[in-house]
This record gives sequence, C-alpha cells and structure tokens, in this order.
Amino acid sequence: MDLLKKKILEEGSVEEGDILKVDSFLNHQLDIAFLNEIGKEFKRLFSDKKITKILTLETSGIAIASITAQYFNVPVVFAKKIATKNLDKETYESDVYSYTKRRTYKIKVSKKYIKPDDHILIIDDFLANAQAALGLIDIINQGSATLEGIGIVIEKGFQDGGKLLRERGINLKSLVIIDSLEDGKITFR
Repeated sequence: MDLLKKKILEEGSVEEGDILKVDSFLNHQLDIAFLNEIGKEFKRLFSDKKITKILTLETSGIAIASITAQYFNVPVVFAKKIATKNLDKETYESDVYSYTKRRTYKIKVSKKYIKPDDHILIIDDFLANAQAALGLIDIINQGSATLEGIGIVIEKGFQDGGKLLRERGINLKSLVIIDSLEDGKITFR
C-alpha cells in the first residue's frame, strides 16, 4: 500500500532495538482519514471471506479494528490485557509475550463474544514475532470459531512472525512488509 509506505517514510522513525515509531498516525495520535483508507484496504483484501467479527488486542489494535469493522458491518471484540471488575468470569485466556514491553500478558475474552458459528478476522497494527496473533488464534480455537484471516498494518519481515503464520497456512495479509530497519533506514519488501 503506497499511501502507507509514504506515511511511514514521512512521519515514522526508527528507534533503538528495531522499533518503528509511527505514533503520530497509527498508535498514539490517530489520523482518522488515513485509518479509513486502511479499513477500506482490509475490506478489499478479505472481501471474499464471510466475516462475522473482528478480533484484536487492546490497545493499539482497537482503533484500526473499529474503523475496519464499519466496512464489514460487524462488531469488534478486543482481548483485554488487564483484568477488570466488569470482565465476565467465564473467559477464554491465552498468554502473550510483548516484544516492545518485554513482558508476558494474560489476555482474556468473554466466552459470550466468541461462538462456534463466528468467522473471525484478526486485525492488528504490527506483526513481529506473532505472539499476539498466536494468542488471539488460541482464543478463537478455544471458542471453536473459524479464523478467516489476519490483517496487519505493518509486518516486520526481518522477524519470524509472518513466516511462522504463513507456514501454518494462515491467510495473512500485511499492508506493508519491512525487510530492514538497519542504521535507521526503512527498507520495504
């Protein structure tokens, strides 16, 4: 997606530890007009799939999933990382390691929001080592629902997540794949 590449080059920056910072438009401050284009692109990429729900992980995925959901006319469910008093007692749970936070979270989704007749599209901002994706897939499997695909805004192709998911036969669509962030230079596939 050329529009996304341009936005990354103009507004993104590379931080120590192979961190691509795109917080001016994607995961801190949100460029809604731009996110609408991302939502339209995910709709185009997965238009041949029967999607009944979009699943993401709090917090960065929520805005992207919500905007994408309007094009599918389906609800968004997000896995919670932090237990709250208003979370149902009956939940599906999975452990997810965060590369950027360097810690493991127990993610939870209420059992009433993932059902066997659901056809689920996972949407997230980044794919690096696939830990978030694998945790969300685990939750989908626990609910006996069907995974229709995974839509990622930015995939770090130099890390193993995309390869791992594709080798498992998962329908993975990344809007851009970055092959390198060496020396602060962004190289797209």
